[in-house]
Amino acid sequence: MDYDIKKGWFKNIEGGLLKDLMKEVFGNVSEEGDLLVSSYGVLASIKVKIIAKDKLDIVTTNKTGAMMDADILDSKRKLNVFAEKATGFDAKARMKRAQAKAKKGE
Repeated sequence: MDYDIKKGWFKNIEGGLLKDLMKEVFGNVSEEGDLLVSSYGVLASIKVKIIAKDKLDIVTTNKTGAMMDADILDSKRKLNVFAEKATGFDAKARMKRAQAKAKKGE
């Protein structure tokens, strides 16, 4: 899913800073071409790619099988922490921006 990056926020993730951020939040990160790949909890993979100075793509894949609610919540919280640090927008702001784009048909 594409996320907007707050104006002027790109300096916080450019170069190797996004990779460092993923390592800090998820504890692991590897590079696969232009993708940064990590995993955490119930998230089998978290693939992140900078599309432009104002766009970040984050794609997640869940593990299969039975999962505990606490693990699901913890993984979701970690993903939200990462998305906020990477984009500069908290979950509420990201949701509002996504809803506004959906109304415009983007």
